[in-house]
Amino acid sequence: CFFILGLRVTVLLTSSLMVLGAGLRCVPVSDLEIRKKLIHGGQLLNGLAGPTVMNAAPFLSTTWFSPDERATATAIASLLNYLGAAGAFLVGPLVVPSPNGTSHHLLVSQSNTEHIKDRIEAVLYAEFGMVSLIFSAALAYFPSRPPFPPSVAAASQRLSYRRSFCRLLSNFRFLMIALAYAIPLGVFSGWSGVLDLILTPVHVSQVDAGWIGFWSIVGGCVVGIAMARFADFIRGMLKFILLLLLSGATLASTWFTLTCLTSVTHLPLTTATLYTSCILLGIFLNSSVPIFFELFVETVYPVPEGITCGVVTFLSNVFMGVLLFFLTFYHTEFSWFNWCLPGSCLLSLLLILCFRESYDRLYLDVVVSV
Repeated sequence: CFFILGLRVTVLLTSSLMVLGAGLRCVPVSDLEIRKKLIHGGQLLNGLAGPTVMNAAPFLSTTWFSPDERATATAIASLLNYLGAAGAFLVGPLVVPSPNGTSHHLLVSQSNTEHIKDRIEAVLYAEFGMVSLIFSAALAYFPSRPPFPPSVAAASQRLSYRRSFCRLLSNFRFLMIALAYAIPLGVFSGWSGVLDLILTPVHVSQVDAGWIGFWSIVGGCVVGIAMARFADFIRGMLKFILLLLLSGATLASTWFTLTCLTSVTHLPLTTATLYTSCILLGIFLNSSVPIFFELFVETVYPVPEGITCGVVTFLSNVFMGVLLFFLTFYHTEFSWFNWCLPGSCLLSLLLILCFRESYDRLYLDVVVSV
């Protein structure tokens, strides 16, 4: 989409889908069936906008930033999306009260139900206002590219869609790092989505689980941007950075899994240890996303960035979907789900160890510009 329509048209199309989707969820219809269909339709339109939000960062950084700023720009553009997700952990509990705040044995009163309904609608209206503001800003000023390309790679010709997919599917090194990204990030996304269920047997509340998710994402954003800035200062270190992050993720996930087996391992099971292991895991995995994106683009250049990142994001969602599918059958006990985390991180670490890195885009910028 970026390659055909350009950045401006793609962003306007994406933001218009978000405005329309958020607007459908705010339509004041009394019929619950119609309201439910409008909400589902709005969520579908919002989901259609997702690929642009998730995959635009490398294309944006290549188009607008010089080689010594690209990794940082990719990190900021990609991780701000995660920061918005972190805000959701706070907005929900702070704005909308829990329906069973007093006792789960008592029916919720009619007045409390109406209050909760009003607060949910307030959140929906606020979201509609925010996406409308973003669309208005993009419509007023969001050029597709700068007046002069910031690098040789930004001005170079890219492969067509057909040749791009053939190049990706036939590139064994790309498939290695694609799996190294998709498997742990897909497993982690599915695991974090049901984190409150996983922590319930060890007596951690839903609110605490929300705070764990919030701080792991915020920490991942901070560390990810710092690592990307380091990659811009010292080029050719993407593989080394990923090895550090995945080693940390493997250790943190193993620590969490063994802590949950306290009857076997006799490790101390406290709120502090659960917070620390979960937050460290989120920091290591979330901060690896922009580094992976940059390595993908460098490995398969001149394949367009949107196609490359779209393929790996699709693979990540496939692994997350498979894991959640199994969860529908094995939902009474979650120890197997916890073991999937260190297993996926260790597999990713081994794939990165065997990966032979190359920097085709960076080589073009350095050699041709000289």
